[in-house]
Amino acid sequence: MRTLIDTIHTCDASFEQLASKVDSPVLLERPGGSVFRYKNTSVEIAVIQKLARLITSLRACLVLLQAGLFQEMFTIMRTMDEFTEDIAFLCIAIRSGKQTELHAKYIDEFFQEEFDNPNNMLDSSQKRHRVPRKKIQAAIAAMTENQVNPSDSQALHETITKMMSGYVHGASEHILDMYGGDPPRYHLEGLRGTPRETAAHRYCWSYFYRSFLSVVEIANAFGEHDLVKQLYQFRDQFEKQWDRTEWPDADASVRALRERGT
Repeated sequence: MRTLIDTIHTCDASFEQLASKVDSPVLLERPGGSVFRYKNTSVEIAVIQKLARLITSLRACLVLLQAGLFQEMFTIMRTMDEFTEDIAFLCIAIRSGKQTELHAKYIDEFFQEEFDNPNNMLDSSQKRHRVPRKKIQAAIAAMTENQVNPSDSQALHETITKMMSGYVHGASEHILDMYGGDPPRYHLEGLRGTPRETAAHRYCWSYFYRSFLSVVEIANAFGEHDLVKQLYQFRDQFEKQWDRTEWPDADASVRALRERGT
């Protein structure tokens, strides 16, 4: 648990350094009162905002893990899947120094106000034109540094999305994770001390690790080389603490998964 808390603190410090590289929001007057907004929009600002949510999600996961509320933790993890994908997608544009049409569309929708008539929300007619998740996953899969071929990489992202979506939408098979014991019952007070706890800790480690790697990805994209070195040192400590210093070949692992299903 100490390592997870240290990870959050490391992410906090990294966030402050990275956020200082973009403009801060300004206070504007709106019909409903004062609100903070960015005067200008950019890919860099969007990625900082996504990172802010990713870090607060880590804190939420830790609280829910300790409370044994694993279903609720998995629900938050589903949002984290999208945050980490969005960060990877946006960092493509930052590293290359140019936006694709898909990036431009994403940024337009991301900074779009929820209501186009703030004086009367019921009269607002604004609609969002979201970039399909599959297109974001395809852009990530096409990255040349990927260790997995594009087709399998996209399939992995889609599988993770589907796996966690049942917790968000409350699918029956996912809710039944709460059921068990002797006599069997729904564990409404949480699942600490049940067989689900081991898997919950394993998932938590994975999401903390992936979120941390998103911080590294942003630091690289922003050209913060000294910060990247510090983060790699922390990563090495993190992996040693959890005995995860050796990793199998990613492409071979995916091929093994496919062969297992045939």
